This record gives sequence, C-alpha cells and structure tokens, in this order.
Amino acid sequence: MSDLQDLYQELIIDHSKRPRNFRRIEGVSPVVGHNPLCGDKLALFVCVTDGKVSDVAWEGAGCAISTASASLMTDALKGKSVEEAERMIDAFHRLVTGEGEAPDPKGMGKLAVFEGVKEYPSRVKCANLAWRTMRAGLEQDAAKVVSTE
Repeated sequence: MSDLQDLYQELIIDHSKRPRNFRRIEGVSPVVGHNPLCGDKLALFVCVTDGKVSDVAWEGAGCAISTASASLMTDALKGKSVEEAERMIDAFHRLVTGEGEAPDPKGMGKLAVFEGVKEYPSRVKCANLAWRTMRAGLEQDAAKVVSTE
C-alpha cells in the first residue's frame, strides 16, 4: 500500500473511532438518514444562520466509512454558506460515484480520502448517507427520513 493510501486509511479510522461533531444540538429537529443495506443510521442536526451553516452535528451508528464521512462532512461544512455547502455536496457525490465531471481531489481537502469508494458500489451509499441527509437538512425538511435505497 502506498504512503498516501496508508494516510487515507488512518484518516478514515481516526474519524470512525473519534468522530467529530458527534452530539445533539438542543432545540433543533434532526433529519434522519438510513442505509438499510448496511444498517447505517444517523440523525443530523443542522443550524443555518444568515445563510451560513452555523452549526452541524450528528448522532448515530454505522460502518467506518459512514461514520468517517459524517465526521469529515460536519467539519467541512461548518461555517460555509448554504450555496457553498450545496456545491460541496454535489462535488462529494461526484467524487464517490464517478458520475459527471469528477472534482479535482486536491480541491476536496481531507474529503479526497473517499475518492476510492467509487470502486466499491456497496460503500458509495455508506459514504453518501450523511451528505444526502445534509441536503435534506438544508432544504429545511426536518421531518424527512432519507434512505439510500
């Protein structure tokens, strides 16, 4: 395995064992995401203030890919404008699926660790779960349950 692959694996393991922003935001209704194929489930708490993602947190359980993705996503999107967040959601989807024009992984920062997921179709849904749920949260549909089916 190359040094870069080792680094990527370490980053995913770190975020899966010590997820960032793993907490509830009081007074915020969660958007629930579920991947029945893998059993991943999360509740995402999204706060938007003055057109920016002022806070985002999550709770749940899932595989290492799903957990690391949610952790890295919350770090990446906090403080971004809603428009920037939506662009990042689209870019991440293209990164992990290979659909459309793929973003330059160098421009994705730490999220580039998920580029290889596109080679494992069953893991794409795991990586994308938090991001699909975030899109629903930005659309202010807090009662919606997002499924990757």
